[in-house]
Amino acid sequence: MAVRIGINPITWVNDDDPSLGGATTLETILTETKAAGYAGSELGTKFPRDSAVLGPILERHGLSLVSGWYSGRIYEKEVEAEFDAILPHLTLLRELGAKVVVYADTSGERDQMSRYPVSQRARLDDAEWPAYGRKITALADRMAEFGVRMAVHHHMQTIIETNHEIDRLMAHSGESVGLLFDTGHCVYAKGDPAALLARHVGRVNHVHCKDIRRSVLEQAWATDMSFMDAVLAGIFTVPGDGSVDYPPLLARLAEAGYSGWLVVEAEQDPARAHPLTYATMGYRNLRRMAEAAGFTVSD
Repeated sequence: MAVRIGINPITWVNDDDPSLGGATTLETILTETKAAGYAGSELGTKFPRDSAVLGPILERHGLSLVSGWYSGRIYEKEVEAEFDAILPHLTLLRELGAKVVVYADTSGERDQMSRYPVSQRARLDDAEWPAYGRKITALADRMAEFGVRMAVHHHMQTIIETNHEIDRLMAHSGESVGLLFDTGHCVYAKGDPAALLARHVGRVNHVHCKDIRRSVLEQAWATDMSFMDAVLAGIFTVPGDGSVDYPPLLARLAEAGYSGWLVVEAEQDPARAHPLTYATMGYRNLRRMAEAAGFTVSD
């Protein structure tokens, strides 16, 4: 089964705190993305949102557009209003060949949420999941008809964070609701990545490979650290440089016939974690492990 390896530009410039790497240009990001070996990139804060502008830039660097994050609000909004709001983003993705959208439901989020302790977030009651599942399925159906599939990003401090919440989402939503499997967020939320894949690998349509430094993770758990403080402390790193056991996860994805992107996404302080060094390390480690798991990596 063939996969492609991409990266998120948060390695160079942080979306939540653009002062981290803020002086880095898009030209540097894309030049180093290609130099490290990647076939494509997700969107980042430095990327123009006009396909007529961004397309030629990516083409000049020999890169594809992988996908792009969208801060959704489907819990709070009606389906038509949410689809209308996301339509320009979906249009950009479709016009540049991206097949999935990284959709995180940030309903209930306050300003500067990543600066608050991670325990402070909105949650759904068990009784709310059936209606929520119907609503997000209707939105995902609209996206699929448009030509870009939903990949729900389970993410710290959102209403879909824990394995239990992912299970509820999968149980109450239709097949059009795909799952973005993120190793780092799964572990940070005290989940079991292997068990999560065993239950839901058939719904996975996008993968973020984010490794975890265990010592920082335990400190973050013990002190209810904010998400950004954990990032600055070095909780995340590239695959193969932390405590996540990737080989069995990649083997499970390969056995299931996964054929999308494997994306290195490891937000770190670029002043402490040299972006090209870590991007190159992440690509080499992930490619080696993916090929050992049975994948063919397409350039």
